[in-house]
Amino acid sequence: MKKLLFLFTFTLCLAFGFAQKAPYIIYNAKGKKVSYEKMVKSLEKKDMVLFGELHNNPIAHWLQYELTSDLYTKRALILGAEMVEADNQDELDAYLAGTIDYKALDSTARLWNNHKTDYAPLVDFAKDKKLVFVASNVPRRYASVVYKGGFEALDTLSVEEKSWIAPLPIAYDPELPGYQNILKMMGDHGSPTLVMAQAIKDATMAHFILKNYKEGSLFLHYNGAYHSNNYEGILWYLKKDRPNLQYGTISTVMQEDVLNLEDENKGIADFIICVDSNMTTTY
Repeated sequence: MKKLLFLFTFTLCLAFGFAQKAPYIIYNAKGKKVSYEKMVKSLEKKDMVLFGELHNNPIAHWLQYELTSDLYTKRALILGAEMVEADNQDELDAYLAGTIDYKALDSTARLWNNHKTDYAPLVDFAKDKKLVFVASNVPRRYASVVYKGGFEALDTLSVEEKSWIAPLPIAYDPELPGYQNILKMMGDHGSPTLVMAQAIKDATMAHFILKNYKEGSLFLHYNGAYHSNNYEGILWYLKKDRPNLQYGTISTVMQEDVLNLEDENKGIADFIICVDSNMTTTY
């Protein structure tokens, strides 16, 4: 009897006493918990994957590296990121080729303040494995031009400057829910040209993703989650030009309780990384 009581107590301890608090949980679009391995197995079959991050979230950055490393063992990879702008592609290529060091890259390219901690590991992975890494984002000064004067203000750019943005005229649907939500979130500070400035980023990233894509490879792109949430943003432009490719999306959200995905976070991507809201940030 004593042995049975001990065994019962020991089983309870295993079930409850030693349970670990989860810093994150991965869900599918329907809000069902899935394993990391299942996510990888699904994404390795895609032509393009958009990894939507929260820019200062360490779990997202860690999983970006892990996913990149694991997909590399299964598919020919091409990498790309919002965090490097298209007119810095030459500097990025020089770093990848080893002709300049990190200090030179940092001084010649407009790297984000958190590049060294959050994105350098991904760039260095590409460097070590001799992968293409695409600087996909529109130079911020041209997003500012659009914000001030709309898409037509881009017509005055030089031929070289236009090579760093999506081809003109820019396709645009202002009624997309994501764009409409920007106006709602910004309230009195919102404007049609503010949404256009978001769209020029989405369009340009999609343009450079498709420009550098090679059949049979998997293009893994890192971007802020809002640029691909709800299958809009970058993905809207990708599907417009290449509807037959197989796309996968990931989003990152934060919740006080990670054990149940909130309704508002369901359906925003194929896979949702739900991170504890108490998680430390990288900046």
